[in-house]
Amino acid sequence: MASNGNGTDFEFNTKPDGLPKINTKTAEMCKDDTAPTVKVSNIEELHALQRKKASAPTTPRNATPKSSTPRSNLSEEERQKQQMQSVSASLASLTRESGPQVVKGDPARKRSPPKSVVAPRLDISDSALKFTHVLYNLSPSELYEQAIKFEKGSFITSTGALATLSGAKTGRSPKDKRVVKEETSKDDLWWGKGSPNIEMDEETFLVNRERAVDYLNSLEKVFVNDQFLNWDPENRIKVRIISARAYHSLFMHNMCIRPTPEELEDFGTPDFTIYNAGQFPCNRYTHYMSSSTSIDLNLKRKEMVILGTQYAGEMKKGLFSLMHYLMPKRGILSLHSGCNMGKAGDVALFFGLSGTGKTTLSTDPNRQLIGDDEHCWSNNGVSNIEGGCYAKCIDLAKDKEPEIWNAIKFGTVLENVVFEEHYRDVDYTDKSVTENTRAAYPIEYIPNVRLPCVGPHPKNIILLSCDAFGVLPPVSKLTHSQTMYHFISGYTALVAGTVEGVKEPTATFSACFGAAFIMLHPTKYAAMLAEKMQQHGATAWLVNTGWTGGSYGVGTRMKLAHTRKIINAIHDGSLLEAEYVQTPIFNLAVPTEVNGVPSETLQPQNAWSDKKQYNDTLKKLGGLFQKNFEVYADYKVGGDSNLTEKILAAGPRLE
Repeated sequence: MASNGNGTDFEFNTKPDGLPKINTKTAEMCKDDTAPTVKVSNIEELHALQRKKASAPTTPRNATPKSSTPRSNLSEEERQKQQMQSVSASLASLTRESGPQVVKGDPARKRSPPKSVVAPRLDISDSALKFTHVLYNLSPSELYEQAIKFEKGSFITSTGALATLSGAKTGRSPKDKRVVKEETSKDDLWWGKGSPNIEMDEETFLVNRERAVDYLNSLEKVFVNDQFLNWDPENRIKVRIISARAYHSLFMHNMCIRPTPEELEDFGTPDFTIYNAGQFPCNRYTHYMSSSTSIDLNLKRKEMVILGTQYAGEMKKGLFSLMHYLMPKRGILSLHSGCNMGKAGDVALFFGLSGTGKTTLSTDPNRQLIGDDEHCWSNNGVSNIEGGCYAKCIDLAKDKEPEIWNAIKFGTVLENVVFEEHYRDVDYTDKSVTENTRAAYPIEYIPNVRLPCVGPHPKNIILLSCDAFGVLPPVSKLTHSQTMYHFISGYTALVAGTVEGVKEPTATFSACFGAAFIMLHPTKYAAMLAEKMQQHGATAWLVNTGWTGGSYGVGTRMKLAHTRKIINAIHDGSLLEAEYVQTPIFNLAVPTEVNGVPSETLQPQNAWSDKKQYNDTLKKLGGLFQKNFEVYADYKVGGDSNLTEKILAAGPRLE
């Protein structure tokens, strides 16, 4: 007998053929870890064991309002059939009586012809014979697989995010956005000079819809997302997004509110449907078309059609435009704003255009984030419209914006970024594809988010402006009329490029701090804001995060530390107790003292060495405000001009 020194003895016996026979005797110290073999007959059955029964992707259960609709008692098979019939109806051509044949599941996994959901009509066309496979509410993992396998330009980065390309369009196309002028909404919408709503007729919309639906039906598979808008359970909207790309499906999975499996069972007919055929162009010979791109909104049909652009932000902002129409008709104010809440339950809304610091100042480690971009203010309080965040990534740095940096992980969509070829580390400073690089991630990726994303009525309304002219005070308290005026104005100043050392600020105005998305006249949103502020005792503040001591190139940028001190004084209520003095021209109430902020910076004229230059620049900015407001001067809110005159009186006075 021999030993191998590891506790196992080998006993040699002689077999009849003369060859040695080896028997092993295992010592007790060696564990027998053998297990029964799997009970399958082929490798396909083995692979099938890997996958459990699918469930719908969800927002955390403690964050989702319970549905008031009782769950149906349908069998799983009946429920699936109803689900597919609903999708088929959404994909129906307007010239045929029934929708296409659809079947749930990935066509790559089908081994035999699927059972028909909608009977083909052989008298129409050969396309009625084919099946369109519906990839319904896939999880991020499944969507990653689809993107990596089938969509060129899809990669997994070093942090686990999905990097994608949006094609030729790397931003929105506002000049290609159209709204159908039809009888149910035309009298409510804002048309004409200054309006973002470019009209089209119903027939042209239907032509584009048919083109989009025919394209989607021609594909072997389409992605379908059934999700919600608005965290307020009483006023949420059911939306369906039908798209051709996994990238678009994952983007909307992140940006809309994700239903629980129970809510998805009873989802039923959507309130609004998006047909994203962005890979296919519109027909440029079609009436109203000015390019190969068209984004069309039909409020009567409750549909949106996208042709000729794959930029995912069109879907997000298209739905925001929808909410800007639907919510005010319910007496609910829709807002393009950030929102957070303190430990005492005090809610603050932050308005501001790009570069004003809205994201930075609304993201506060000492306060819970309700949302970063889109909100509703109803009789119940405030609620986030979305289920995710869409953050700019250009020059993103971990030390400056750690919350966004850490949110870029598995499940996040990274648009148009550049990364190192081997390790896939993203270079956020690289603008090779576009400067408008973006990250879309579920809102729960932010550590201090409030779930569900709702809060009580706001206590403070903060209007942020980056005044590169350097004449607005760091902070001022607004009256209700001034709030409406500055809310409608939506002012900030951009810094123009340098030409031989000459640097000239350029005033930018965007009504309601989001003119591209509003549907009604700006004064209607402003009047609702003032009414709700008065009803719930909210205070509005104008905060300048721009320049002091002179215009850009002469003065200096407001210190972020000082702006944070001002915001903290607004949050804790101490700024309400301060003494105030009035400024010239704009008649703003400015505090004489803010804890931690040098008093000489609070009055902008004190920081200027050239007082005459200050007065001239202040008058210049006041004139720009007045010129911008001319488009609203003759508008009559509610049939009379009293409110408009009241708002105008709150603006700058040059005489």
